[in-house]
Order: sequence, then structure tokens, then C-alpha cells
Amino acid sequence: MRSCVIIVENLPVPMDRRVWQEALALRDAGWKISVICPRTEEYPASFEVIDGIEIFRHPRPTEGRGAAGFLIEYGSALFHELRLLLKIAFRGGFDVVQACNPPDLIFLVAAPFKLFGKKFVFDHHDVCPELFEAKFGKRGLMHRLLMFLERCSFRAADLVISANETYRALAIGRGGRRPEDVVTVYSVMDRSRFRRVPASPALRAGARLVLGYMGIIGDQDGVDHLVRCVHLLCVEQGRSGIRAVVVGDGPALEAAKSLARRLGVADHITFTGYLKGEALIEAMSSFDIGIIPDPVNQYNDKISMNKVFEYSALGVPSVAYPLTETRRLLGTAGTYADNETPDGLARACALLIDDEALRESKGRAAKTYADAHFDWASEAEKLVAAYDRLLPEPAGIKAMNSA
Repeated sequence: MRSCVIIVENLPVPMDRRVWQEALALRDAGWKISVICPRTEEYPASFEVIDGIEIFRHPRPTEGRGAAGFLIEYGSALFHELRLLLKIAFRGGFDVVQACNPPDLIFLVAAPFKLFGKKFVFDHHDVCPELFEAKFGKRGLMHRLLMFLERCSFRAADLVISANETYRALAIGRGGRRPEDVVTVYSVMDRSRFRRVPASPALRAGARLVLGYMGIIGDQDGVDHLVRCVHLLCVEQGRSGIRAVVVGDGPALEAAKSLARRLGVADHITFTGYLKGEALIEAMSSFDIGIIPDPVNQYNDKISMNKVFEYSALGVPSVAYPLTETRRLLGTAGTYADNETPDGLARACALLIDDEALRESKGRAAKTYADAHFDWASEAEKLVAAYDRLLPEPAGIKAMNSA
């Protein structure tokens, strides 16, 4: 049996939906799958088996600040990843290591095993140089280092899995990879596990319309733009019956709550924190308009946001800034701000708030497009086919499986 170890550093499994769906797809194709990931309060077990997949978790290092802090954080993570990879090697071995960035350092863990004929797959989740530029507003030495590490990850890989077509172009262009060695696998949801349910009366709280946000709450995610948008709609414009529901957690959550209090809209916004399973689906089914407040910058312009897929799959119309990948995915089903400020976001929301027919037609268009294009089964087929090209199943075993 072919075997693969997937290493992900920034989120635990099965919380990381993309990684978990990839693991299940490869398992269903006959691969033995192990995952190395961080341990958190929600997922505290150092080892467990879920749905036939072995999960090895390591302590999550404290998030670094400054050069010394980052060195300690990433050094600790790399140590644990190498330790657990060696443990899996001695337990039964593996054929492939798949590294899921960020950061673009995991190739250091996999590289020694390439000397023994193991394959390395780089699953390109994030564009780290652009993320640095978006967070700190500059380039400089650290940006050049991140570009170098990204190139190292691309060059070390036997196969690159890109999260969207923009990433694929980067792998081929600045990464120097041959087009046939790069495959795009979008992070769409498994629709068999994702369907609309009755809205939550508690979250709607009697509101006429709910503006919803789901995702990580970091400095680059624009939840502060959503808070300012709510202030413009509810306080400055005096619109009644409008609420916002923010689902998620992250380092900028407390700052977003503080901003809501300062602007006098804390009573108009519910911050649910991290949700999963049925609670998450119920919350998202309560949205009338899905907000994608991620501001325009080099990072957000290139990423494919899970919000796009999930809002659309539930038939929730989206309001966003005119980001390249967002427009590529939503097309005319999206409603876009006319400028890159919360004022523009508020005007785009107002179009859907004031025009029920437009809001419903946009929701139907998004759902129709999602049903036709946002299908994990198709993405899983591309993933498995790429793995089969990378490491074909031995002829004898293939004949047994097809008998």
C-alpha cells in the first residue's frame, strides 16, 4: 500500500478542512495516510486515529514576535515535525511527504528523506511573501528571505499542488516549475457534508437582515472594515433591523470587539467565536448577505477564500472588494464595493439590503454557480490523479484492486 505523511503547521486536523478533505480523498484511493499537525485545546490528543487516518500532534509553540521569537517558534515546530516524521518512518515507513504551508520551511524536514527515494509534495496554501507585505506594509530583507524559502519549497517538490490558478502561475513563473508538475486543487467544501439548515433564532435576534462573516480574524482579514460598515449602515444612515454575525476566532478578534464598542455598534454585532459542525452550519444558514471584507492588497488579491465557496454553496449572496481571485470565482454573482474603503463596502451592502429581488437573484446565481463548479469530488479526482502520476500503484496491486 502506498503511504503519505501530510505535515501542516498552522492548524490542527481535522479542523483544517482542506487538509482533512485531501487526507480522506487519498485514503479512499487506497493510500495509507498519516498527518502531523499542532495540538490545541480543541484537539488535545497527541495521537489518535480518525476515520482510519493516524494523526500525530505536537505542542503548539508560542507565536513569535521579532526575529528571535520567530526563530524559536519555527525551530520548535520543525523539531517536532522531524521527530514525528522519524517516528512514522520507524513505525512502518512512508512513500510521500506532503508539506502544507505556511511557513515555507517544511521542505527542510522532508529534504533528508528525498535522499532515500521519498517523494516531496508542496501543497501551496498561502503566498507568504505577499502575506508579509500585507501585514507589515514593506518588503526589505525578510520579504527577500521569504521569496527565497518559497523558491526552495518549489524547487524541492516533485509535485506542487496549487490552491488556485493564480498560485499555479506563481509556481510556474517565479518558482520555475514545469506546468505538468503543478496541479490546481481548489479548497471547496464537500457538499455531501455542507447543506443549508434552519436559521438560528438566537443569532438573528429578530433582525430583518443579517450580514454574516465566517473565517479567521487576523489583521489582514478586514473584520474591522465590516465593523465600520455596520457603523455606517446602522448609526450614520440610521437603518433599522440590521445585525451582523461574525463567526470565527483569531489574533484580531479582541481588536474588532473593541472597535465595535468605540463606534457604538457592539449591540448590532454578535461575535460567536470559533464554531464547527452543526453549530457552524446553523450560523451560516442565518446569513442573508455574506461579507468578504478582506481589503485590497497583494496578498488578498491572490487568494481564494473559503468564504466564497461556502456562502455560495448555501445560496448566500456575497459582498466583497473587487479582488482578482474573488471576481474570478464569483463573477457576476458577486456584488463589489465601488472603492477600497468601508464606505464602498457599505454602499455595496445597501444595494442588496434595499433591493430584495436583487438580493435573491444574486443568491440564486451564486448557488447555481456553486452547484456547477464548486465540487470537491472533482477537485479530489485531480488530487488523486496527480498522486497516481507521481507514484503509480504497483501493477500487481492495481490488478488485485480492480479484480
